Amino acid sequence: MDDVILMSHGGGGRRTQQLLRDIILPPLANPILDQMDDAASLTLAGADLAVTTDSYVIRPLFFPGGDIGRLCVCGTINDLAMQGAVPRYLTLGLILEEGLPLADLRRIVASIAATAAEAGVQVVAGDTKVVERGAGNGLFINTAGFGVRRPGVNTHIANARPGDAVLITGSLGDHGIAVLSQREGIAFATQLASDVAPLNGLVGALLETVPGIHVLRDPTRGGVAAALNDMARAAGVGIRLDETALPIRPEVYGACNLLGLDPLAVANEGKALVVCAAADEATALAALRAHPLGRDVRRIGTVLSAPRGQVLLHTRLGGERLVDLPLGDDLPRIC
Repeated sequence: MDDVILMSHGGGGRRTQQLLRDIILPPLANPILDQMDDAASLTLAGADLAVTTDSYVIRPLFFPGGDIGRLCVCGTINDLAMQGAVPRYLTLGLILEEGLPLADLRRIVASIAATAAEAGVQVVAGDTKVVERGAGNGLFINTAGFGVRRPGVNTHIANARPGDAVLITGSLGDHGIAVLSQREGIAFATQLASDVAPLNGLVGALLETVPGIHVLRDPTRGGVAAALNDMARAAGVGIRLDETALPIRPEVYGACNLLGLDPLAVANEGKALVVCAAADEATALAALRAHPLGRDVRRIGTVLSAPRGQVLLHTRLGGERLVDLPLGDDLPRIC
């Protein structure tokens, strides 16, 4: 099992990091790639740019609240936005499986166009390939995104400092559980939809008000647990979360209890983690709440000087437990 790729290698947790550390990164190492941000920060012909790439293999292609088309645009834009960049352009690579209904493809391309217009970006280049029946999932998508970095903004994950406030812009785990419910036929008393959304408008409004935000991160694969563990290790700090402050919908909480999942490790596609100085917390909360995608923002934790590199959860019962980096992905193929 150590000699082959496993599904857990794609989950954003410890096995993903091991794959990157042991095989992928060493032969490719350079100062830009070594930053390990969701988007690379470049200076080209005097312009400060952010560049990212991503691939989307979600199953099923359509799910409550979205589809692979909306997901690929939002995921790419959000990686740029978390670097403090203004997204401008996307590329689009379509890998089509023989037998994909043309009606589905039309619907997905229309969703891509609508989401790009919503976010104010353009698709400017692309590629199309077709693979044999049975060699894909109907459709895989690869994207690249290009944006312009805002002057003076630095939201790298290593910037978290002791005393900082940790904010989340809304409820946790909606995307992962919505996709799982569609895939496995799990019904809820109320309709649970994915949170997939472009966050560049929300982030722009925040940075206009508080340009000194320390860290931005969208907790996608591996959820909040993976994102905060990455942050704690990169910055050499500890992070303590308050379980009573975590915004988790009853449907998500119930599904996670039923299936033995940790909501902190379930993917989100329309939420941002914001880490800011305690003195900026009130201003940041007000700026986020003024935007439709940030109305439910709340503080969920604090950055500590110790234990370095670890995330703790203060539980409802008054104890503490370690929030570890997930091994792999409890819900594969959700992005």
